Order: sequence, then structure tokens, then C-alpha cells
Amino acid sequence: MPVAELRQIVNEFVAERNWQRYHSPKNLSMALAVEVSELMEHFQWWTEEEIRTRLQDPSVRRQVGEELADVCSYLLSLVNVLGFDLTTLLIDKMRKNREKYPPEENQGDYRKPGASSPEV
Repeated sequence: MPVAELRQIVNEFVAERNWQRYHSPKNLSMALAVEVSELMEHFQWWTEEEIRTRLQDPSVRRQVGEELADVCSYLLSLVNVLGFDLTTLLIDKMRKNREKYPPEENQGDYRKPGASSPEV
């Protein structure tokens, strides 16, 4: 489904409830942060192996999926309010990232060029 259709679904949901007055950039960005933190709670304190195991549980997987959907919903609401084209934003940002992080210089190293090694 195209992003524009997803945006329309979210927009209709908001309009049907007359929630536009609450959907300011400040409120939506804060709600987005809250939803991201709720997603993060599913991974906090767990090792990578424990997370993989937990995600095999259908209940946990459903909960994580619902949090991802909430994050997406608030992001699309924010995009709607600000009048951005999310597809264009993402394509432009990935182009900049490709220039900033050329594959031949960034294989297997997540740090920005010139950054010091993290303490182990």
C-alpha cells in the first residue's frame, strides 16, 4: 500500500473523531516519543539472544507489532500536519546518507568516520 494511502487512513481516523485541534506538531512529536519509548520497553534489559527468543512468543510479537503501528500512526499524523511528503524526505535522506557513508569506507563499522572507538 502506498504511503499516501496510509496517510489518508490516519487522516480519516483523526477527522472522524474531530481530533485535529489536538494534533499540533508539539503534541504529535511528544506522542511519537512516548510510543517509541513504549516500543523500547520490550527490549530494555534483554540481551540480543533473549530478544530473539521473546519475539518467538506470539503474544510478545503482537505487542511489539502494535507499538510499531502506533509509532507509524503518529509519524504519519505528524507528516500530515506538517505537510511533508514522507517518501521524498526518506529518499532524499538516504541519498545524503549514501554520500556521507560510502560503503567502501563503512563496512562493518557503525561509527562516523573519525570517531573514536567505544570503550569495551
